[in-house]
Amino acid sequence: MRKRFESSPELDFHPISEVLINTKTRHQLAPILVGLQYIFTTPELNEQVFEILEESIMGNKNRTGRLGMSLWEILVLGIVRLNLDIDYDFLVDQANNHDELRGILGVRSNHVFKQKKIYKPQTIIDNVHLLEEQTIVRINEVLVKAGHGILKKKEKEEVLDLRIKSDSYAVESNIHFPTDINLSWDSVGKCLDTIEHIQANECDLLSGWRKIKSTRKAIKSRYRKVSNIHSKKGKNYQQRLKGSLHPLLDWYSRIITKVELSIEQTKKSSSIIVGVLGEQLRTYKNYLKKFADQLKRRILEGEKIPHEEKIFSIFEPHVEWLQKGKQNNKVELGHNVLVTTDQYHFILDYKVMVDQRDNSQPQELVERLIKRYGKGYHMKSISFDRGFYSVLTKEHLEKIFEQVVMPRKGRPTKKTKEEEANTEYQKLKNAHSGVESNINELEHSGVNKVPDKGIKGFHCYVGLGVLAYNLKRLGRLVLEEEKSREGKQRKRLAKAA
Repeated sequence: MRKRFESSPELDFHPISEVLINTKTRHQLAPILVGLQYIFTTPELNEQVFEILEESIMGNKNRTGRLGMSLWEILVLGIVRLNLDIDYDFLVDQANNHDELRGILGVRSNHVFKQKKIYKPQTIIDNVHLLEEQTIVRINEVLVKAGHGILKKKEKEEVLDLRIKSDSYAVESNIHFPTDINLSWDSVGKCLDTIEHIQANECDLLSGWRKIKSTRKAIKSRYRKVSNIHSKKGKNYQQRLKGSLHPLLDWYSRIITKVELSIEQTKKSSSIIVGVLGEQLRTYKNYLKKFADQLKRRILEGEKIPHEEKIFSIFEPHVEWLQKGKQNNKVELGHNVLVTTDQYHFILDYKVMVDQRDNSQPQELVERLIKRYGKGYHMKSISFDRGFYSVLTKEHLEKIFEQVVMPRKGRPTKKTKEEEANTEYQKLKNAHSGVESNINELEHSGVNKVPDKGIKGFHCYVGLGVLAYNLKRLGRLVLEEEKSREGKQRKRLAKAA
């Protein structure tokens, strides 16, 4: 059973609404804590966020059993981790020792009547991973509309004009640079690791692995020889590389044969753990077989491996080879992320693009924007760079937006020159670079390299980064409102005096 947030009857307990946050600092945690406090103390916003969290995390579960981490703590810890761009060890330290953060979490640093609450690493990891991407997207929409609500009051407008900018950038996965040689070593290493795990569970189940340590050393020695020749090149490079590869491939062939026999032996076990390890062993064996074949084809036979056959990590097989055409031809391994912002620097929408390109995104993006921001908003303008251009797409967008900035590739036509000569068009085109600034700030919220595992972890990590970014913007708006009120109050007092 989970509660919405921690409530305590102790005399020394201070409500979240009364937590004093030091705003006289340039540290990025302050606006996040202000934004979180604003969510908690605004009844309508509070109810919307908790309803989303309850629906996603608790669902149809019975409200019985032991108390788990509260929904509020899960949300706060997930956002703070991305805002500060820290790992779980640092997050545990902050959650246990940072007074203001503990106040926003709803727990006290020093209790008179009982020992203070201590967070454990695995507890935080397990609970933060309960936040799914769809939940994050819905909460993000609520936060953006809350920020826009403040701006509507400030500008005294019932309908807000949206000037939208959209661009994509590469977000990397936390993997090493792939070559057939080191990927084959990763595969054989995981095969041997899995064999050892199976032996630890049922020591008499597998046969033929008595010398597994010496086997690992022998393969590693041959792998290093091939790897050194490949990296250093030198005289007679191709001949030496081929000569050193033959012994390594012989070892790979023997390992594949032995692993296939071990996989059949695991089927005799009734243990669920051994069954799961057996399936993992099959996966790693298939990877080893694939990379050994590619080594043979590429180095011994001189064949060029087609791009669609390549896998860039056995741990993150979903990653793509990204080459954005930037300076020094930098290659990045991960996925492109489409980021869409408004003139107030809120991120209205984001999308992790898996095996997709920029020019396929605008129409789907506009459908999502209309669905989320159709009421209470006026679609004033939208801008893209050249990579998004399509004649049909631009015609479609011009029916929805007053002004569409989508530069055409190649030499401009007479019609294009006339369109771009428009003063409003030029202003919007020049303002489009603002999305690069938003992306840079997003990268500083942790969304530059994803440490979480799997494609689901990739999506959720990016989503939490966007949520942390928007919450920081909301916190800054709240701080600006407070400063404005304090300034007006000082003026009134000065006049009265």
